[in-house]
Amino acid sequence: MPKQSPSSKRRGRLLRFGAACVVLSAVAGYVVVQYVAGGTGDPGCRVVSADGTAAYEFTPEQAVNAATIAAVGTDRALPERAVAIALATAIQESALRNLAHGDRDSLGLFQQRPSQGWGTEKQVTDPAYAADVFYKHLEKVRNYTDLPLTVAAQRVQRSGYPEAYAKHEGDAVLLAAALTGASQATLTCDGRSVATTATATPATTTTTATGPAAVRAALQRDFGRAARLRPAGKGASSSSTSSSSSSSSSRSSDVPAVESGERTVMLPVSKDTAADGRSAGERGWQLAHWAVANASALRIERVSYAGREWVSGTSDMRWRRTGSTSAEGVGAAAAAGGAGDVRIVTAQ
Repeated sequence: MPKQSPSSKRRGRLLRFGAACVVLSAVAGYVVVQYVAGGTGDPGCRVVSADGTAAYEFTPEQAVNAATIAAVGTDRALPERAVAIALATAIQESALRNLAHGDRDSLGLFQQRPSQGWGTEKQVTDPAYAADVFYKHLEKVRNYTDLPLTVAAQRVQRSGYPEAYAKHEGDAVLLAAALTGASQATLTCDGRSVATTATATPATTTTTATGPAAVRAALQRDFGRAARLRPAGKGASSSSTSSSSSSSSSRSSDVPAVESGERTVMLPVSKDTAADGRSAGERGWQLAHWAVANASALRIERVSYAGREWVSGTSDMRWRRTGSTSAEGVGAAAAAGGAGDVRIVTAQ
């Protein structure tokens, strides 16, 4: 065989070096995209299973979006399974971040496409609207609660990767249990204020407003807005809009909130607030976990419910017992406005 000339060897080395650079660049680009679109960064929040054997860590930004998805689902009187399907979908599509970019014109938590009739750009990047329109389509899937999660999600999303949702089911189930109130004292955050990432839309920008008024505004944002967030858009019919309006009348549209002092909001929890069929205790824990999930954005310092208390800035991020949780103790505290209310204390 003829020997290669020195120049041929150099060209070969250069070609191999160039190919290696291309591969490394591609890998680096993939890592950057994954970090920007779905990396967890500094978690800050954690949800654990009731028995403590499983956990999921996520950021305050992700916690706010997850809490909104759950709130909209329960406001529609949907079961915990529906919330788990929505959360798994959003984890896969956006890593629970309200993205201002995506494949073609895909946007927001669920990467919904305005060109395909999901709503305007402004609508699909409003987390409450995006969640609501996802549930609207999910409810059209026959027997969706009995289907495998990835099948139910795919029938809504029509993704090019139909099996992708399954890998997030465990995390989504944990989140859904906490954020619907099915599990008690399982969601915690460190409560530190954080800046919104550059990939997010203005809808997720950390609010500068604080105090009881900001808490009330955020409650109104997440609970009871479903009907108003569903105007007839491209592809929507007048009949679907009217049916949405009629169904909204059977849902609890507002969370009663009573300001008590300059820094405190009390959310009364009674049988009357469980209009969606859940127990008052589940409703209370949903509101308590919702407050913790929003702690960084709203500068919430303390949340108390049912003899448990979460305090911002504690290193172990645990719910601690504040007194008797026996039936007699809880009943007496409820009569005095204690365990019967979710108590939220803000920084100012």
